[in-house]
Amino acid sequence: MKKKLMLLTIVIASLMGEQKQAMEENEYGKNLYENPRGIACNKCHGDKGQGGIIAKYKHKGIEKSLVAPRINNIDFSTFSQALHRQKGVMPMYYLTDEEIKAMYIYLYRP
Repeated sequence: MKKKLMLLTIVIASLMGEQKQAMEENEYGKNLYENPRGIACNKCHGDKGQGGIIAKYKHKGIEKSLVAPRINNIDFSTFSQALHRQKGVMPMYYLTDEEIKAMYIYLYRP
């Protein structure tokens, strides 16, 4: 009985440690996503990467919208490549691979 109780305690402690680590990783990714290098991803792409309208404007009398794409439905390679180059109004952030992975995990974790 004591061995079973001890084993159960070890299993529970291990699971709690994994859960704590996942929560810390998720918080790290969230913090990076909200302010990676002074420019918050969530301001354009939404709280969880759902995309959205950045601005509405008129050009030659025609109403237009500047739209940030949804980024919580793309593969990691595409996500990573987008953060390694500047395109249009999307800035280049100079993030490490670890930082990019943390943000990606944050966006894809429920």
